[in-house]
Amino acid sequence: MAEFAELKSGQEEKRRRRSRKGEARRAEILTAAMRRFAEDGYQNAAIGDVARDVGLSLPGLLHHFPTKVDLLLAILDKRDLESESFTGIHRADLRGLLKGMVEVFRRNAEMVEVIRAFAILNAESLMKDHPAKAWFLNRATQLQNDIVATVDRAVADGSIDGRIDGKAIAAELIAVMDGLQMLWLRDPARFDMVGGLEAYVSRLLASLGLED
Repeated sequence: MAEFAELKSGQEEKRRRRSRKGEARRAEILTAAMRRFAEDGYQNAAIGDVARDVGLSLPGLLHHFPTKVDLLLAILDKRDLESESFTGIHRADLRGLLKGMVEVFRRNAEMVEVIRAFAILNAESLMKDHPAKAWFLNRATQLQNDIVATVDRAVADGSIDGRIDGKAIAAELIAVMDGLQMLWLRDPARFDMVGGLEAYVSRLLASLGLED
């Protein structure tokens, strides 16, 4: 029995090592694919190029991600996990929401290639039958709904004027964020994306009567 338990323990440890190695390889592939999507766009990026970037044969990469769509969806899921902290911002009060968005921009400014890849994928997803179309639509809808809900709570508790339109605030805020991000992506060294959003948020808070 002791020998059997030792054998079983050894097999489990080997499986864990293989699993850790596989996870590391998948992460490496996703990073390389993100870089390719940022440079070439999803439609033009070749999965064979991603394989070469990580020193794999095409069959070796397809073992981890059978299709380019699987690779794309894995990248989107990974991005969602990395952004989990952002969901908590939407449950804060309105001031916390707006300040939190500045912090998200501050974090994003440290990973220009990731943000560039997502901006390209977001634009490409407007095309008919694009595999990420539903993902980006759901993401945009959820973001709008979260902002509107936070604004509506502020109206309900009397923090801001009851005539404030939550949908209008959400549309304006998202438009400003998208516009600032695009200007930054075109010339990250010269354009201060974080400072731009910080200044806008300060003006918005003042107009809402929520100054610090």
